[in-house]
Amino acid sequence: PCCQSPSHSHFLAGPQIVLSVYGPDFFGHDVVRGYGAVHVPFVPGRHKRTIAMFVPESSSRLQQFTSWFTGRRPEFTDPKVVAQGEGREVTRVRSQGFVTISFNVM
Repeated sequence: PCCQSPSHSHFLAGPQIVLSVYGPDFFGHDVVRGYGAVHVPFVPGRHKRTIAMFVPESSSRLQQFTSWFTGRRPEFTDPKVVAQGEGREVTRVRSQGFVTISFNVM
């Protein structure tokens, strides 16, 4: 009933670790290298997760060139976009590898 509502699905999934990875580009500008998120399990203990990373892309060739030339690439301003995924279906993204993390749940 109430717990099956899509509007409550992000709450039922539990806490998440959201990653925003930055690094220098060819010109030394600090640019986004990838975003990713993973749910934290409720089970205590040591956990290892591999997170698929992605970056948003410009929607046109002109915007791609302008982004490259100015060093201002597309990036998300709100980490909720990465965590919830709402609105991401209309955003062009490109796979950018994987990050493996290890963490403890107490």
